[in-house]
Amino acid sequence: MTIEQINTLFLFILTGIVIGILFDMFRILRKSFRTPDILTYIQDFTFWILSGLILLYSIFKFNNGELRAYVFFGIILGVFIYMLLLSKYIINFFVKLISIIKSAVSYPIRILYNFFQKYIFIRFCKVKKKFSNFISKKYNKCKKNDKFINNIHE
Repeated sequence: MTIEQINTLFLFILTGIVIGILFDMFRILRKSFRTPDILTYIQDFTFWILSGLILLYSIFKFNNGELRAYVFFGIILGVFIYMLLLSKYIINFFVKLISIIKSAVSYPIRILYNFFQKYIFIRFCKVKKKFSNFISKKYNKCKKNDKFINNIHE
């Protein structure tokens, strides 16, 4: 093996690590947010498209489009090394980070929701009740007038 092939092998090991990180990013999203099945399918499709683009770019950029056994070996080895050594720590770190961010973002949203529910929604309901009472009074008045008019015409 020449130095150039060893460098290329190393670059494809790094490419495998990048693909492993991309895979974990999708896993982190699934752990952090509940998604419907259709969105999961879309995420899977997106992962495979992005992985394919990364692989194509790497093969053409670092190996002039030539497919060699050490290219596949490097990619598989990179993914394996990443999954074995780094994946667990990166997933735990980002899941905790996302939960902290979700908590930090959800607190102001909860405050706004409570404000909306307490003040705006309750006031809207009071206005709606007054309006419906007004309409029902008018309706009852019209109904009485209709009875009166009907009695006169009979």
